[in-house]
Amino acid sequence: MEKFIPYEKLSKKKQRERNKEKRGSWGALNPVTRKSENPKAYNRKKARQWSCEDRHDVPFLLLNYFICASAH
Repeated sequence: MEKFIPYEKLSKKKQRERNKEKRGSWGALNPVTRKSENPKAYNRKKARQWSCEDRHDVPFLLLNYFICASAH
């Protein structure tokens, strides 16, 4: 039987070993905190996807505006 030594009096190395033994596994749970995107914020990726899509969905007047603006 080992002699009892208080945690505070253990060496840092022994404290780390004991802490490691007590720690459990997270299993399937990922401990990284996540937050949802701000829907009001400008998203460059989304804007780029929109410009690359077919322009058939864009109303005629808006499409006409882009064509005229790029010609000048």
